[in-house]
Amino acid sequence: AIEVVESGGGSVQAGGSLRLSCEASTNTYDNICIAWFRQGAGAEREGVAALNSFGVATYADSVKGRFAISKGDAKNTLHLQMDSLQPEDTAMYYCAARPYCAGLYCHTNSYLFNFWGNGTQVTVSS
Repeated sequence: AIEVVESGGGSVQAGGSLRLSCEASTNTYDNICIAWFRQGAGAEREGVAALNSFGVATYADSVKGRFAISKGDAKNTLHLQMDSLQPEDTAMYYCAARPYCAGLYCHTNSYLFNFWGNGTQVTVSS
């Protein structure tokens, strides 16, 4: 199993920045894939970014150039730096993990992710 816990989030004005963190704990798997998804009110869940099992970061087109993934000091800790935030980025952000993903589209297909955090709210006001 993988236990996933998010932190960070909050409220910010348009153009501002926030940083989310995700800790994925497991004694079962090595080289897990960790991803961020988000779901706005009345919207479907969409992929934001992921770090695949080879350490390659991938991003949704909507956040490229504004969001960046970085590894934390602890194993399986991931940060999502979100800059130039816009009201359309307002959503509940979820961190999710799966034992393995090697491709460049690991930030998509949320149904392939087995382990999820409870989510953290990001609100961007205009």
